[in-house]
Amino acid sequence: MTETRSPSQRITDEVTSWDGVDSGYGKRGEFGFYVNGHEIGHLHGDHAAHFSFGKEIGTALKEQGRVVDHPVFPGKAGPAARPIESDEDVRDVIELMRLNYDRLVARYGISSPASA
Repeated sequence: MTETRSPSQRITDEVTSWDGVDSGYGKRGEFGFYVNGHEIGHLHGDHAAHFSFGKEIGTALKEQGRVVDHPVFPGKAGPAARPIESDEDVRDVIELMRLNYDRLVARYGISSPASA
C-alpha cells in the first residue's frame, strides 16, 4: 500500500463522512458502519470487509469477482466478504460500502440528529 494511513483508517475516514453514518466496535471485535441502525458493512482490522447484500446484488457481485462468500455463511447469496490486500481493494471496499449505504438510505432514509 502506498499511503501511510492504514486501510481501515482510509475506509473509516471516507465512510464516516457520509450523512447519517455511525460507527463503532461490535460484540466480536469488528468495526461496523451503520445508517439508521442498519449495518452498511464492517471491517476486521486491515484485512477483510464483510457485507450483507440482497440475494440479487450479492450474486452479481460474486459473479463479477468483487466479493467472495462470507466465511460464516458459505454458499449464501447475500452475505459477502472482500479481502483487503491492496489500494485497489481499499477503493473497492469503499465502493461496496457506498452501494450498501445508498441501498439502505433509499429504503429507510436518513434520520435527523433530533430524531436519532
